[in-house]
Amino acid sequence: MRYSIRELIFEITQESDGGYVAECLTEPIVTQGDDWASMRSAVDEAVRGYFFDAPDAARGRIRLHLVKNEILDKV
Repeated sequence: MRYSIRELIFEITQESDGGYVAECLTEPIVTQGDDWASMRSAVDEAVRGYFFDAPDAARGRIRLHLVKNEILDKV
């Protein structure tokens, strides 16, 4: 059976320390990075690692969806 991803969507959240956590919405893939660039590399590496036994299956689009949760306190 040949399996190929069309698109993996990762929900990205920024931690209080400034780092990022990326969690795939369709596959059990979670990774993190200290900054945006390292998080992007970590996502790419995690996807290749998840599909290590079928490298062609890892081809496709990876969408990074940044979720920002901000609270403004009005005094």
